Amino acid sequence: MTLFLILVIVAMVLGIIGAAAEGLFYLLVIGIVVFIAALVYLALHLRTSGRRHHPLR
Repeated sequence: MTLFLILVIVAMVLGIIGAAAEGLFYLLVIGIVVFIAALVYLALHLRTSGRRHHPLR
């Protein structure tokens, strides 16, 4: 879950810099790609963690 939060923060920072700075549009695109990768990571993480069944003690 920590990796997801770090990826989202990096995507936000890159997106803000890419949108604010003239000529750095590619940072905005990279930020969007990182954000999509973070969502995919979260979906895969939740999908695999839901399959583990821990027996009650």
